[in-house]
Amino acid sequence: MASSYEENAKVFKALCDEKRLKILEFLQDGERCVCTLYEPLGLPQSTLSYHLKILCESGIVEGRQEGKWTFYHISEAGSRAAAELLVKLTTVTPGSALQEPQYSCAT
Repeated sequence: MASSYEENAKVFKALCDEKRLKILEFLQDGERCVCTLYEPLGLPQSTLSYHLKILCESGIVEGRQEGKWTFYHISEAGSRAAAELLVKLTTVTPGSALQEPQYSCAT
């Protein structure tokens, strides 16, 4: 069973690669067949499949089979969860132990 840290890391892993960001940009226009992504992205099939797998594992992208083709789209729920995660991890909580340094960084 994956920890919440491992699950959260999947979201950031999905967003930390320029090829995956390009894929997300193409999917902003709506659902796309994988067969229409190879050429404009300039990626071989195996590389594109790898990046789509990472995006799907993060929950940000979902795929659906139709015959021999797979169609991908940005998941509204996954996208919302990723945005909420970023806010949660970057918001300072008043009175938290993290605000009170336990040690001094001064030399």
